[in-house]
Amino acid sequence: MTTAIGSAPIGFEGRATYVKAPGRNSLADTGDVVDLVTQILKDVRLRGDAAVREYSGKFDKIELERFEVSPAERLAALAGMEKQTQADTEFAIENVRHFAQAQLDTILPLDIEPMPGLHLGHRVIPIERVGAYVPGGRFPLLSAPIMTIVPGKVAGCDEVVACLPPNAHPAMIAGCHLSGADRIFRIGGAQAIAAMAFGTESVPQVNKIMGPGNAFVNEAKRQVFGPIGIDQLAGPSEIFVVADSTGDPELIATDLLGQAEHDVRTRVGLITTDRALAEATVLEVARQLETLATATVARESWDNYGEIVYCVDEAAMIAYSDHVAAEHLQIHTADPHAFSYKVRNYGSLFIGENASVVYSDKCVGTNHTLPTIGAGRYTGGLWVGSYVKIATYQWLDAAGVAAVAPSAIRQSGSEGLEGHQKAAAIRYDRQLAASAA
Repeated sequence: MTTAIGSAPIGFEGRATYVKAPGRNSLADTGDVVDLVTQILKDVRLRGDAAVREYSGKFDKIELERFEVSPAERLAALAGMEKQTQADTEFAIENVRHFAQAQLDTILPLDIEPMPGLHLGHRVIPIERVGAYVPGGRFPLLSAPIMTIVPGKVAGCDEVVACLPPNAHPAMIAGCHLSGADRIFRIGGAQAIAAMAFGTESVPQVNKIMGPGNAFVNEAKRQVFGPIGIDQLAGPSEIFVVADSTGDPELIATDLLGQAEHDVRTRVGLITTDRALAEATVLEVARQLETLATATVARESWDNYGEIVYCVDEAAMIAYSDHVAAEHLQIHTADPHAFSYKVRNYGSLFIGENASVVYSDKCVGTNHTLPTIGAGRYTGGLWVGSYVKIATYQWLDAAGVAAVAPSAIRQSGSEGLEGHQKAAAIRYDRQLAASAA
């Protein structure tokens, strides 16, 4: 997709124009991975560890006889971790644990009696075994295991199984260990998703898989979904800033490039009602790219997927923001707290100039595994509630049967379901007989 500067985003003609247009459509740049992932899943399901070993050799260029990280290897990775890095990791773990526990405390069991004799409720049940996929990436993303493992431990899951690429930095193993992973496996890519979904001789089958990954991981999660739960399907990272004339182009450009360095497919953008701010931010991004150490990646991301949109008024700015439904949405307006209640589609909200995405990415406590590619229109991000089931129950005494059975009998008869009708009637008839005795 090539979009001209000065043209309008589709559906926003007369309301918004591009000051810096994206060169490509990140939603269309998916690559042809479906067939390969299908084959990987089939092979791992049929041949277990042998297939995992073959794909690890093919894609990760490593031969492993044993996939699981032993207790001694976990401790060795921890011992080799730089002490300040360990302290920072533990700081982040504690913040994520504290926030997850506070969230869990809001998820309460329910027991009500809406009419005499009819008892309804739900229970909060931790998922028995969950899998945490921990991506390797260009850099050792030390926050990644924290975000997928810690909430599972807080939720009370019996077992959290972590998989990470076999060539991941040793600090990543230490991070999995510190976060509380019960078992850690050196398996990456689609073969890791397959191993956790189907189980192998070495890897136990899990009930739900959490965590982001590349296009192959994402496709594998999509294909195993059904018998196995998943948290969400993740696309490339995203950040958008919504700003009025009070916005600071230096801060905005810094935050956009802070995400752009993640990956060459990262989508970054500014939505503003101030054309001068829009134009100043374009210049500021160019200036910072001249000295940014990660400019090779960030520039490609900015050139291909970066956008700056000028909106004619606040209503158009809100509408375009909700249309994008950005993974990370920063609010840089005169009254950011008031403005924050006007937007509704996003993964996580960063209110005011001090709330940079980097803080959430690393250590403040909110989870950084968030919806992308527009999924913020219908869901939030990973949280402790993703690791529990809300399962309903009901029980009835004689008064409850007397209250609901007649309606159930009539409805079943209207639908022509005799078996249903009999199941309702037999209990009702027995209650009538018992009360007459």
